[in-house]
Amino acid sequence: MHSKETEAATQKAKDLIRMSVARACCLEPLQEFSLPVDKNALVVGGGVAGMTAALSLANQRHDVYLVEKEKQLGGMARRIHSTLEGMDVQAYLNDLMHKVYQHPLVHVYTEAAIVDAEGYVGNFTTKVRSKRGLTEIKHGAAIIAIGAEEHRPTEYLYGEDERVMTQLELEERIAADDTAITDAQSLVMIQCVGCRNEDRNYCSRICCSHAVKNALTLKEQNPSMDIYVLFRDMRTYRFAEDYYRKASENNVKFIRYEPEDAPVVEAADGEDRPVLRVTATDYILGRKIELDADLLVLSAATVPASTSDEVSRQFKVTLGPDGFFTEAHVKLRPVDFAAEGIFLCGTAHYPKHIGETISQAYGAAGRAAGLLSQDSLIASGSVCQVEESMCVSCGACISACSYGAIDFHENAQGYRAARVNPVLCKGDGLCNAKCPTGAIQLKHFTDKEIVRQLDAEIPDPKILATA
Repeated sequence: MHSKETEAATQKAKDLIRMSVARACCLEPLQEFSLPVDKNALVVGGGVAGMTAALSLANQRHDVYLVEKEKQLGGMARRIHSTLEGMDVQAYLNDLMHKVYQHPLVHVYTEAAIVDAEGYVGNFTTKVRSKRGLTEIKHGAAIIAIGAEEHRPTEYLYGEDERVMTQLELEERIAADDTAITDAQSLVMIQCVGCRNEDRNYCSRICCSHAVKNALTLKEQNPSMDIYVLFRDMRTYRFAEDYYRKASENNVKFIRYEPEDAPVVEAADGEDRPVLRVTATDYILGRKIELDADLLVLSAATVPASTSDEVSRQFKVTLGPDGFFTEAHVKLRPVDFAAEGIFLCGTAHYPKHIGETISQAYGAAGRAAGLLSQDSLIASGSVCQVEESMCVSCGACISACSYGAIDFHENAQGYRAARVNPVLCKGDGLCNAKCPTGAIQLKHFTDKEIVRQLDAEIPDPKILATA
């Protein structure tokens, strides 16, 4: 990188070597830790992602404890009957549930709640309360697959008029052969309800494809039905773009709207029946239009599960700004958390289709199996340590630690001081930087070593004083 400045590059190399040698004089040996690995696994969430991951691990001869808060397994997939590509979701789900219940190594806890979770990679202990009572589960890895939920709209007369429903509610009524749906003369869908706004500044990703799927299903059952889709941006990603074109060819009309000029819905009397009158701006025609609909369907946002905050605190894993769980690295560690031994899959991560959910569940199970296949793990010795005589118990280090590796304890002198769990510590040095008294030092990067490096960079004390 300094090919044209050979003299300066040589001097820089000398400086770096001199600094490294000066630091090496202060280095101390680091003690690594050997940790045994418990061969069991815990899967939190019994939806498609959780069951797929549990079966994958069980088929690799690991005992798996599958914890689900509801009475039944299945999660949100219980409300979905088909995919855009034509997959029978209920048949797939029933087969998956049958395999889970029949597998001797999968232990299912329904109507269960996690009371406490502690430990570290290879050696976790989780307490679960269910109808069986309080159970303490020891496991070496955990997979978080708690799923997501459908947003309950507060706009467009939802909850006030029975003719207004969400896409999932529409699908359930189609599957039940509800004639009030299939015999309707006109239907309007409004996209991006509850998301891509100040409260939820993200795209739910699956809404557009879900709307196209339901529109195509209704057109097959009642070709004369007028269907209008009011959208901000149609995002039928992957090959689902072909189904968007197919919907257009089947006379499903797509009308764009702007968020500052959102559609207005009111109950009104039509020419021959009561209707829901939807007023919107057609930017192609350049004027307002009125659509008289028998039914109004809202593509509601996909929101994080109600238990996300609690699970995040219990397992000491992070949530993103939207409330979904955040992976360690989007490309290098897409199913790992920053906390080792805990993995992620499904819509707890972000809204995704069933195919993506299954793929990610296998990925998380693969990562967990790689950990559980080992008899022991070697933990790094480059961790933080506390000089308790300098600690003032301010708690700055505890709030800074991303891994929950620091807590307070009462030392031999009878006063409270911070303590670092070397197994949980990842050596990022945040606590070291936060400590106001310098009581915490990061081994292999101590203040003494760093200062010695800086002194070696400018060896002349006069120059150092001037600087």
